Amino acid sequence: MKWTKFTIHTTVVAEDIVSMVLDEHGISAIEIEDNVPVDDELQGGNFEELQPDLPEDLGMSRISFYMEEGTDYAALLEAISLDLEKNRAFCDMGSLKITVGETDEADWRDNWKEFFHSFTIDNILIKPTWEEVADADADKILIEIDPGVSFGTGKHETTQLCIRQLEKYLKKDDRVLDLGCGSGILSIAALKLGAQETSGTDIDPDCIQSTYDNMKLNHVSCGDGAFYVGNLVQDTDLQNRLGRECYDIVVANILADIIIDMMPAIPDRIKPGGLFISSGIIDFKEEAIVTTLKKAGLEIVEINHQGEWVNVTARKPME
Repeated sequence: MKWTKFTIHTTVVAEDIVSMVLDEHGISAIEIEDNVPVDDELQGGNFEELQPDLPEDLGMSRISFYMEEGTDYAALLEAISLDLEKNRAFCDMGSLKITVGETDEADWRDNWKEFFHSFTIDNILIKPTWEEVADADADKILIEIDPGVSFGTGKHETTQLCIRQLEKYLKKDDRVLDLGCGSGILSIAALKLGAQETSGTDIDPDCIQSTYDNMKLNHVSCGDGAFYVGNLVQDTDLQNRLGRECYDIVVANILADIIIDMMPAIPDRIKPGGLFISSGIIDFKEEAIVTTLKKAGLEIVEINHQGEWVNVTARKPME
């Protein structure tokens, strides 16, 4: 399916006004492009390590929306333009020029594929669905992954750190909890390595669907486990669904500040003697994570580095 892309050229200070006008015309799905760094306070932590290298912020913004090709949009654009012009008295609205382009739905879904190719992590082969298994990799544990809209092809250092810890510590028939499951790659790896069941959480519903889709692709089942949308710290119903001291291994490949925020709810999920495998930790956050885990009553088992990223594995003491 082809779509027509409309882009309104405006300013950063006018983004809320433009968004409001579009919403009033029934357009709620928009794309905003500017050079303003992410506000740490809005994200709940200091994520400077993930900030992209942006050009100088000159206060300009581009707000885009899409309509199916063939839609009669002339009257709609005229109405939007008139309403936008009415707001010039309130702030600098920029040129408000509307440019038109065309895109294909397949472009959104498939363009990232040119950057994802088969690779190995020790004895595990991770490959996209569109590539064949090489003869040299025929005896490896195979994970096929199609992350789509979700994070997690396995190529990132943090994912590799977690998979290597699962290889090292996971025992047959372990129960595993995957916090921030993304594409489900860590859960699939756990099942392929012998876990009896996996459960998981993510705040993004698309990630839950991606996890189930990728499990089906890999011919594995989460057993008696399930995957849920929700915030583990704030959602007591989610805590009850996951249970208390039910998991031999809890794995979290998420940002350090989020791990710190989640720590009040994590130890209660781990069996006595069970492990917490964490990554997504930039190197200068290592000390903060270690301190937080110790304060939560966990014992540090080992710390590993790959590039500028860190894995911290900790154990819940036996009662």
